[in-house]
Amino acid sequence: MPAEGLTTLPSGLGPKETMDGLVAEVKAKGMTVFARIDHAGGAAQAGLALGPTELLVFGSAKAGTPLMQSNQAIGIDLPLKALVWQDVSGKTWLSYNDPIWLAKRHGIGAASQPVVDTMAAVLGAVAAKAVAPA
Repeated sequence: MPAEGLTTLPSGLGPKETMDGLVAEVKAKGMTVFARIDHAGGAAQAGLALGPTELLVFGSAKAGTPLMQSNQAIGIDLPLKALVWQDVSGKTWLSYNDPIWLAKRHGIGAASQPVVDTMAAVLGAVAAKAVAPA
């Protein structure tokens, strides 16, 4: 059962290629990459097995700040995050929280809706390009 507010796309690429493509698309849209976290690498250091799983933390103060001005608590969900992971069958996926759902979660008002809609559209386009083979 999918988690509420989570968008998950199948990727036609492997996990590294998907994440590398996501990073490139995020940067091409002028957003900042704050962190790239290798959960599988961390698990391996702890002596545990985990399939390829990487988290990208990224965003834009220009887009996120107006939402935090409306309700600072949304800062728990900003900057945006996207997870690239490989399931046990070897299929790669890209998951992210839908900005529209995040705005609803935090009661962001209608005045911020254009920012939220733009954020959702840009994130959707970035994700779609990242999972598509060249």
